[in-house]
Order: sequence, then structure tokens, then C-alpha cells
Amino acid sequence: MKTLDQKVAIITGATSGIGARIADVFVRAGAHVVLAGRREAEGKAVAESLGGTAGFIRADVSAEEDVEALVTRTVERHGRLDIMVNNAGTPGNRASVSDFDGEVFRRTLAVHVHGAMYGTKHAARQMLTQRSGSIINMASLAGKAAGWSGMDYSTAKAAVLHLTRCAAMDLGEHGIRVNSVSPGFVPTGIFAKGAGVAPSAADGSVDALAVVFDSVMKRHQAIETPVSTDDVAEAVLWLAGDASRLVTGQDIGVDAGTSVGRPSAMSREEFDSLRGLLAPRQ
Repeated sequence: MKTLDQKVAIITGATSGIGARIADVFVRAGAHVVLAGRREAEGKAVAESLGGTAGFIRADVSAEEDVEALVTRTVERHGRLDIMVNNAGTPGNRASVSDFDGEVFRRTLAVHVHGAMYGTKHAARQMLTQRSGSIINMASLAGKAAGWSGMDYSTAKAAVLHLTRCAAMDLGEHGIRVNSVSPGFVPTGIFAKGAGVAPSAADGSVDALAVVFDSVMKRHQAIETPVSTDDVAEAVLWLAGDASRLVTGQDIGVDAGTSVGRPSAMSREEFDSLRGLLAPRQ
């Protein structure tokens, strides 16, 4: 039997990147998957590529009525909801706090924090009737440590981490688990958008991003292997399935060790440089 055989899942932000890869992994694991996002043409194309057990429903997660309708239509179509993956996101803004646009800050929180809350809320309402379910929120390395992304994005992801803990303690007695996954440096279109690339072209820049990430970011990782969408999707798959049945309120960092501390190689390099400066001249 497949890991998610006949289970029903919703994945928001599934038109590309991590969300699309999670959808693919879920379908291969036997689930019926509803992809959701704002870009209808792209979402339908991804769903069609995955076959008959996948479908697309347009939804803007910052609008609660869209999320409520997404869950309602999914249950009408499939009869239940077993897995909710709150993955939708927008890039951060690198402005200083002294210059930060309050409306930009509000919009970022509306997608990441309100979107995750709405998804958790309306998924939970259905899961309460079933007394079972797994809700997985997409957090980030940036939610654990400052400086890795814009202030708005980092603040939002920190809130998602604690939202996850609060919801887990609230819903656990009803058989519903809530966890999060915090990716590290994964080359996806969201980084290109944050760098100013037009949304229509951002997804096409992933290969170029991967080269940059491999050369620049790996020095911050304990394991130098680049983190991929596959790595994140497999962590989400484990949290979605029964193998993690006693895991709730937890965050899984898929960041090759970046969130833990400084790699020893980096520390040795800096120490050697310092020792060279301090050593008496011959």
C-alpha cells in the first residue's frame, strides 16, 4: 500500500516550486490532491501533468472566503480532507526597518500568517468531524534566525512557527496533528521575484539560481549538498503520513544544518586567518 493511499490533500501555493513538487510526491504516494493558487493557467497545467487524481482550484489564501470555499469544494468533490499543506508565499522585502512600507509588511503577513491561519482553521473544521488529519505549515530558516531574508518575510515565518505550536496544542486531543517544515536555501521562483524578476519569468530562472546557490550559499551549510524541492517534499510527505502519527507541534528544518550554527570549516578558515595575523613575523 502506498504511503498516502486514497487520502485527500490540499496544497496551497502549488503552481510551481516547492508546492508543485509536493503535489507530485503526494500523487505518487497515492493521494487525491487539490492544488491551489492564484495563477489559474499555471495551476491547471501542473494538475493536468499529474494525472486524474490531481485537480486545481483557484484561491487567494489572504482572503478567508477563498480558503473556506477551497476546503468546501474539496470535501464536496472527495468526501473528506486528510492533509492540509499551507505552502503559499510571497518574497520578502529587503528595506531597512526605518524605511519599511507598512502596506508591504501587511500584505506579506496576510499571505504567510493569515493564509496559514485560514488554512488551519477551515481544514480543522472538517478534520474535527473525522477526528483525524495532518496540517503542515511551510515555515523557513528565516523564521528562526534574522538576516536570511527581508524583515517582513522573516517576521511572518516566525509567526507561522508559533501558530503551528498553538494549533497543535489546541487540536491534538481531537486526533489532528499540526507541524511545520523550514526549508533553507532552495532555488525556486520566489527568490527571483524577490530580486525583481517579473513573476512570469521567475520560474524560468531556477537553473541560474541553483548555480548561484551552489557557489555562494553552501558555505553556510554543514552538509554542502544543495537543498532541493525534493528534499522538502519528502519531509512534508513523512509528516502527512501515518509514520509520524505521534509527531505534532514540531518543526523539521530541511536546511543542511544552516539553522544549527556555523560550519566547522568556516570557523577553521577564520581562525587560521586570525592566527596568521597574530603570529610573530619571522
